Amino acid sequence: MKRGYLEAIMHAIRELHGCESVHVQTVPVKEIFKGQVIWSGDVEVFDLSGHAKAKRCYAWGYAGTNPRWEITTALEIPPVTSAETAVKIAIASHGHA
Repeated sequence: MKRGYLEAIMHAIRELHGCESVHVQTVPVKEIFKGQVIWSGDVEVFDLSGHAKAKRCYAWGYAGTNPRWEITTALEIPPVTSAETAVKIAIASHGHA
């Protein structure tokens, strides 16, 4: 599953951001808000080539109700500077905090 998952993320990065990516590492992230875990999972880290502003992308996903992955990506452009800040910004942008 991991290989297909990473390939799906790389495809999403290509489609969303118009650049190629190489998987670098997996970073476990746990986001806690007011003493409660509001998100916990692995964030995949990719080096990018061909993007005008970002050298790195953080991404994660889950299997949706159809055969496709539901994928979130965040380019490493401040305020996103790490896997942890990518998750924080994604949560804030979706109004979950």
